[in-house]
Amino acid sequence: MLNKNIYLITPNTLNKSFYYFLPKLLKTKRIRYLQIRLKKLSKKKLVQEIKKIKKIVNKKTKIIINDFPEIASLLNCDGCHLGQKDEEISLVKKKFKTLNIVGVTCHNSKKIALSSVKKGASYVAFGSFYKTSTKKTKFNATVALLKWAKDKIKVPVVAIGGINEHNYQPLLKNGANLIACSSFVWKNKKYNPLQALNRLK
Repeated sequence: MLNKNIYLITPNTLNKSFYYFLPKLLKTKRIRYLQIRLKKLSKKKLVQEIKKIKKIVNKKTKIIINDFPEIASLLNCDGCHLGQKDEEISLVKKKFKTLNIVGVTCHNSKKIALSSVKKGASYVAFGSFYKTSTKKTKFNATVALLKWAKDKIKVPVVAIGGINEHNYQPLLKNGANLIACSSFVWKNKKYNPLQALNRLK
């Protein structure tokens, strides 16, 4: 039985290939969370894309909106993901009670992770573990951090940043509950998105 341990993040731009492969990826039943992360779109266009994606995704995969809890709530999505520059988690949970999941970027900080859990985070995300082309990163996370989190953090832990078929296993073996993938799936020069996902067994 395949583990449902994939936290899939959308590419920065959505094209025909994305909409062709998304249903195929979902059919694998590997994807627990789908984060819609579209930084370059206007809010109006973002809403349109989320509505399109929602028609494809079944209830077993949770839809998470990056950065915009108000849009996530408005469109009855499962949750939102907050960065350290976004609104305070406790305020988001108070304002948007329909959101069942509020995840938080914790970079490589034990302090931020513990504080986020205390304030009600549904999961914490650590990274970047490896070099990534998806976004600029100032923080490097380690396997030792995952081992610490396995013992100290009582919510799911997501590992993010440059994860591929060659480096994902130590993360799962040492405490990550989910591995976040974007470029490896959507921008892989060797495999199509479905083949890439299937390399993460």
